[in-house]
Amino acid sequence: MSRQAVAAGLVGATAIALGSLLFAGLPRWYGPVDARTAAPSAAPTTIAPGRKIKAHLFYVAEDGLRLTSVEHDVAYGDGPLEQAREILNAQVAPVAEPTVSAVPPGTTLRALFLTDRGVAFVDLSREVAAAHTGGTDSELLTVYTIVNALTMNLPAITTVQVLVDGKEVETLAGHVDLRRPLARNLDLVQ
Repeated sequence: MSRQAVAAGLVGATAIALGSLLFAGLPRWYGPVDARTAAPSAAPTTIAPGRKIKAHLFYVAEDGLRLTSVEHDVAYGDGPLEQAREILNAQVAPVAEPTVSAVPPGTTLRALFLTDRGVAFVDLSREVAAAHTGGTDSELLTVYTIVNALTMNLPAITTVQVLVDGKEVETLAGHVDLRRPLARNLDLVQ
């Protein structure tokens, strides 16, 4: 076996080990995830029939460069995790014209986790990246639509880590660094 093959094998094994460590260790670095505050999106939710709350959702403003906050009725969720799930499901839902969503069509919430430190891990379907139109401004609007929807409506959530298809990603479309949790950004809201 050549030295190059051995070196390539060691590099590959190291990359796999580091990837596994990040995947397994990520939630521990941001605090313990309580079983009550971690559940996949498909899990049944505890929602009183017909009960609603007012939540601020974010859409692309008329100038196309900023977000605008729109108050919506959103289904009531029992506790911060379920309420966050309801807010995000409303945020990624298709909208009627003339409203324009910054979230690419077909994007769904796969899972949501909350830590005791106020970090929300939001796992979105692959469409959020695969169907993204690209561009710095567009990517900023998409990311902060999600971040602001949670941090503005739920005081228990201070930062949001965006995941795609169950994995940590560097960016959605090459511009916004998603390697760490993000705090709200009201500079993008008119």
